[in-house]
Amino acid sequence: MTSPYNPREAADVRRLIADYPLAWLVSRDFHASPLPLIAETDADGAVTSLFGHCALRNPLVGDFRADPRGLILFTGPEAYVPTSLLSKADWAPTWNYAVLRFTVEIEFVGDETRDAIERLVAKMEGGAWSTASLGPRYEKMLDQIIAFRAHVRSAEHSFKLGQDESAPGFAEIVAGHSDRTLAAWMEGQAKR
Repeated sequence: MTSPYNPREAADVRRLIADYPLAWLVSRDFHASPLPLIAETDADGAVTSLFGHCALRNPLVGDFRADPRGLILFTGPEAYVPTSLLSKADWAPTWNYAVLRFTVEIEFVGDETRDAIERLVAKMEGGAWSTASLGPRYEKMLDQIIAFRAHVRSAEHSFKLGQDESAPGFAEIVAGHSDRTLAAWMEGQAKR
């Protein structure tokens, strides 16, 4: 998707995944599950794969064993932008958002299941909790889970964090929008 809404740099994509790690993993048989994922990058910071895990009983496991191709969809900050935020009378309302779409090939990496869980727990808990507190239950849980690496084959990103506003109109939206997270993302995209 060629668009004026492309992210400014690879760091924007990594930040969206880090801040909004829950993504839809979709098979070609249209099974889908929301799963938290961790971005893996190359030396330039571009996302090359997404690392995660799911239950072995999830229908996606069978789907991806038969055909490894699928989609991963991330939704970042998003909100309606009403006309009431602008003093300009002829401006139309819109919806601002940041989304990522990856076409991927899934590789199951069962020997990395523990690592997938430990990395996710470390990211989400920041040291406040560890799997050690699960005791013997943890090993039983691991037997029901499988890690996967989603190798990125193509990517489409849309950071529609504004449209055709003038600089003063954009500033009015950023200053007045009730969703301060979206406003911060809008401001961050404008400053680059």
